[in-house]
Amino acid sequence: MGILYALLIGALAGWLAGKIMKGGGFGALINIILGIVGGAVGNWLFSTLGIHVGSGIVGDLITGVIGAVVILFIAGLFKK
Repeated sequence: MGILYALLIGALAGWLAGKIMKGGGFGALINIILGIVGGAVGNWLFSTLGIHVGSGIVGDLITGVIGAVVILFIAGLFKK
């Protein structure tokens, strides 16, 4: 169940990050995949910086969205 939860939160985070990064996205499918990866990046980034967003679905979603935005930003640098 944990993997399914991570995939669903990551997919939602990737979709939201694509909406936030207007024009910086790569399409819905790639944004969802980047959202799943972004969840892991967000967790690593926040733990490195000592930031705790919260627990539960909302905290996981915020972490995933921020991680996905970072991934989309970096990927957008290589897109051009």
